[in-house]
Amino acid sequence: MFKPRVRIPRVRIAQPQPLLPRRSLHTVPLPHISATVGVPGFLSKDGFHLAYTDYMQHLVDKLNALIGGTEMEQKSTLQILQQTAREPSFAPTFNYASMLHNNDFFFQGLNSSPNEKPMSVRLQKVLEQSFGSIETLQREMLVTASAMFGPGFVWLVKDTKASKYRVLATYLAGSPYSTAHWRRQGLDMNTVEGPSSTEKSGAAEEYLARTQLGAGASNGSRWKKTAPGGIDVIPLLCVSTWEHMYLRDYGVAGKRQYLENWWNAVDWTKVSDRAQIENKQYTS
Repeated sequence: MFKPRVRIPRVRIAQPQPLLPRRSLHTVPLPHISATVGVPGFLSKDGFHLAYTDYMQHLVDKLNALIGGTEMEQKSTLQILQQTAREPSFAPTFNYASMLHNNDFFFQGLNSSPNEKPMSVRLQKVLEQSFGSIETLQREMLVTASAMFGPGFVWLVKDTKASKYRVLATYLAGSPYSTAHWRRQGLDMNTVEGPSSTEKSGAAEEYLARTQLGAGASNGSRWKKTAPGGIDVIPLLCVSTWEHMYLRDYGVAGKRQYLENWWNAVDWTKVSDRAQIENKQYTS
């Protein structure tokens, strides 16, 4: 008996298309320091590789994973940290963006040349007006950094309102920028005691105002518009106290030597440029 043939439709299976390479949202900034040399007298080739090359790539990978597909893809790390500093839900994004910016800022302040880049006469005079002497500034920065029980950064900043220079410490990924002052983290919460729940004025109000944790803002919001202490600053120089910076070259107990060697490796022309004093008329 004749049986009609049943035509089975042929299903065309789409061949997998090769994935197009995705443009990297953020990349490790090209350092002005030679990766094959490091920073003479401060960081060896291996020390630089750990503290900059490896660590910065880690930060970039983490940040890109957080901002992929968002409008932050096209923004700088400074713009990202300023935008996310006030939002607790964006804390990881802030931390990685701020650490990227802080770490790069630290390395940009280092002298990559075998020739010294000493402090100019003008910069020396304006710093002496604020600290009394350069030796006092050096001691204040190194002692502050040495005493920090935990990672962070110690900054030389310019107070834009008073036209003075100050030393500011930030912990972890805290930012010195006034626009991100609510995440400045200028207090070591391991050593600063907060007010008890029974305090209703005095020390409690001072603590809440200083740490930006209370209501108290004139517009009724939780956060104040001005920076803690009313200081708006421009960062000029910083030193990192994160352990990965000095473990490779200085060992566990080598933090103090690391800090002293850092001072001798500072590019003071970069500090002058950031302070914008060389093109201004200076009067003593």
